[in-house]
Amino acid sequence: MIRALTASTAAALAFAASPAAAQQDPVDGTCAIPGGARLYVNVTGLKDRIGRLKVELYPPNEEDFLRDDTSLKKEGKPFRRVWASVPQSGPVRICIRAPSAGTWAVLFTHDRDGKNKFNFWEDGAGFASNQKLGRSRPKVRQALVNVGAGGGQITIKAQYLRGLGGFGPLDD
Repeated sequence: MIRALTASTAAALAFAASPAAAQQDPVDGTCAIPGGARLYVNVTGLKDRIGRLKVELYPPNEEDFLRDDTSLKKEGKPFRRVWASVPQSGPVRICIRAPSAGTWAVLFTHDRDGKNKFNFWEDGAGFASNQKLGRSRPKVRQALVNVGAGGGQITIKAQYLRGLGGFGPLDD
């Protein structure tokens, strides 16, 4: 799991809505860019309000799930990422543009130290199913979500390392 989550992180991409949209990097999932179906991800159970939050959409198959975005992009496979600041209070809601309506695998991470590299000991993660992650690498089935043409909404419960039992929500 450490290796898979580490491989899934990369430098955040910035994009300002402009005529350059045609040249945008295809991994940028910001909802400020037109097109695609919008998925709103509500996050609960954050350990604290530090660092940054990230949501990524992967193709819905085991082979591509949690792969490095550079490889996916090179192979022309759909992938999206969006970074968000942690709000100091209130609900946490992140919008990401899916490449199209359909089924996608969703990964949420809480980058608590802001280093853009998954820290197994400190950072949090979560998937659409909200099943306890434990010590094993997550399966794509735990992350699948259907995004309709008009968009959609899901709630992900953040999970953090909890001793020998592996990753789980803080309130269990």
